[in-house]
Amino acid sequence: MAKRTALLRLLSAAAASVMAASALAAGPIVLQGQGSFTVGGSTLRHAGTFSEKNFLSPEGQTAYGDHGYVFYQIPSGARRLPIVFQHGGAQTKRTWESTPDGREGFQNIFLRKRYSVYLVDQPHMGEAGLSTRKDEGGNAWAGNPLFADQTFFRLCRLGDGNGFFKGSQFPGGAAAVDAFQRSWNPYSGPLDNELNAKVLGQLFERIGPAVLMAHSMGGTIAWRTPFYTNKVRAIVALEPGGTPFVFPDTEMPRPVKAVFEPLSATALGVPMEKFLKLTRFPILLVYGDNIAEKPVAAVGPDKWRTELEMARQFAAAVNRHGGDARVIHLPEIGIRGNSHFLMTEKNNVQIAGLIEEWLRSKGLDR
Repeated sequence: MAKRTALLRLLSAAAASVMAASALAAGPIVLQGQGSFTVGGSTLRHAGTFSEKNFLSPEGQTAYGDHGYVFYQIPSGARRLPIVFQHGGAQTKRTWESTPDGREGFQNIFLRKRYSVYLVDQPHMGEAGLSTRKDEGGNAWAGNPLFADQTFFRLCRLGDGNGFFKGSQFPGGAAAVDAFQRSWNPYSGPLDNELNAKVLGQLFERIGPAVLMAHSMGGTIAWRTPFYTNKVRAIVALEPGGTPFVFPDTEMPRPVKAVFEPLSATALGVPMEKFLKLTRFPILLVYGDNIAEKPVAAVGPDKWRTELEMARQFAAAVNRHGGDARVIHLPEIGIRGNSHFLMTEKNNVQIAGLIEEWLRSKGLDR
């Protein structure tokens, strides 16, 4: 045990050295501003009268919660449109900050490309952990301890019972795996993606037009955000899942069932006038490798088979109604080995470059 602890410390120190050397080699990032704020939220008043003699009692006091937390950085010579980064389920804005092996994450990569960045902790997560409601057992990821290391490793398609998938882009080593497992965050209240979308809409109303980049369950938040604001100029969705995808309620798609049925991709019907808001700007959906082509008894590859198929149906629906949605399955363009966390892996600069080129092709890089 002592030898293992010493090895992990050595690997962690090595990762920190790599991160520092990488940042220095890339040069400094010059900012013209940074800060943080909360957006949205609600309050709940407790009955009674406050008394200093019993100042820890809830009597007569007000609970604050259900808001989002936003950290932002504005680089010198910033482009016109910032990027809002929305994390996925059981994650926080840490998703975008750095990689498991200590290299620069999308936060710094896009800052270097002169995009202002707004990193969001959705309500009931991370630095937005206050909630006015208790979870009543409906949220599997509420509370500690979180016994889910094998669940996350397999659902995120890092590998299976035999270890990492062959050719994996995930940065290997015990320290990187440890950092990945410590990135998860339990919810402090119920999962409410409609609330999450409303809060994200309020953020866009505050900062103005921007690109929305979402990961995983952040996808279902992203699809609904334009229902609450007209300031979304593009959506980049990295492995959107944690469904549902949205469709016109008169055009619901055929079901895509997983072998373990609770993991099946799902769809949510919305009125046509709402759905058409998704046709007013371009949408890019990006999926990684090791996604099954047919049903298999492996929860990760099979779950994401259903999500990718539903994503293709979603894009087809958007395009059928005059929109501009594109699905990129990375192995089909020769990029292999990426897991569910493609923005944190060894080729994350390449993935960011692909996104940058797409933004440029849509005239959104000015």
